[in-house]
Amino acid sequence: MPLSDAKIRSLKPKDKSFKVSDFEGLYVLVKPNGSKLWQFKYRLHGKERKLSIGAYPDISLLQARKIKSVARAQIAVGIDPSEAKQEAKLRSREAHGNTFEKIGADFLSKQRIEGKSPATLSKTEYHLKLANKDFGRKPITEITPQIILKCLRKVEAKGNYETAHRLRARIGSVFRYAVASGLAENDPTYALKDALIRPTRVHRAAIIDPKAFGGLLTAIEGFEGQATTRIALKLLAILAQRPGELRCAEWSEFDFIEGVWSLPAAKMKMRKDHNVPLPKQALDLLNELRMISGNGVYLFPSLRSWQRPMSENTLNAALRRMGYSGEEMTAHGFRATFSTLANESGLWNPDAIEAALAHVERNEVRKAYNRGLYWDERVKLAYWWAGYLDQMRAG
Repeated sequence: MPLSDAKIRSLKPKDKSFKVSDFEGLYVLVKPNGSKLWQFKYRLHGKERKLSIGAYPDISLLQARKIKSVARAQIAVGIDPSEAKQEAKLRSREAHGNTFEKIGADFLSKQRIEGKSPATLSKTEYHLKLANKDFGRKPITEITPQIILKCLRKVEAKGNYETAHRLRARIGSVFRYAVASGLAENDPTYALKDALIRPTRVHRAAIIDPKAFGGLLTAIEGFEGQATTRIALKLLAILAQRPGELRCAEWSEFDFIEGVWSLPAAKMKMRKDHNVPLPKQALDLLNELRMISGNGVYLFPSLRSWQRPMSENTLNAALRRMGYSGEEMTAHGFRATFSTLANESGLWNPDAIEAALAHVERNEVRKAYNRGLYWDERVKLAYWWAGYLDQMRAG
């Protein structure tokens, strides 16, 4: 028989919890301590599930039946009432609490104010997106090491060990920011330091044989994809800068009169200003490129939006289209080719080559000395390298 308020009030506790049914899956669970809890049993996708409604008399018989009716309507269209309830709770917490997603967004804003490079900001956004998918809407004080580890294991299961480690570090940065802001008490990622598989360090693939590299240069010359991608690969070979620095390059950084590309510290990995000499071959390519993208901000704008730079995958994808696998050559590998062949030539001071690659000298006195000493040599090195590329391309 259906329940009545009089019957519910008359229910006495026993040594063990017991159920008293109303109808259509609604029942009262009477606990040994005397509490009476409304619950609704249902089936969805072939599985039995349960929705906790609340305690009697806080939730009256009439209210419990209404909630059950709403739940049955949700089930009819394939919605799980229990999951819908948790979703509503999360939305409420989002509105009133300090969620990981909210604090992560504040942390990202702080990085922007500090002038972090576009590459760093992009990686932070990517890592936060991965974390937010699993626990972004949880209050930061409710996130345990086990919750974070579950997220990291998903990345690790795909074989992305390096990404898993970087993700742990990024999540830790958000927690330390929260601790400093008085929003959390500790960083739970510290406990996970040794929980992840350590990645094997693999150097980026590069072609260092002059004849084979000449073949690559010839392949780039005949590349049938986007003209901007072809020019980017040719400039990457000539200038030997990091792919991220080239694809995010802006026209305002180039002095065509003096023949210098001036990269601001904010864009550099080592956070130091860096100047790159521009030989004639590079200037010719830049003038060709100006006919395509010279009216915008970036040398290599995205195909989807001129307000954003080229995707970081574009150059590697072009190498794959030309038949070069990731074990043979990468966009970053052009730097290794330059370093190897320039050093093997015996014509140049190794410190000048390191300065050309923007590798930072740790000794502050020597660093200041080298900056001035090697500029003239770096200009000569840039012109020699561009000419040597022409020779290798010609076979």
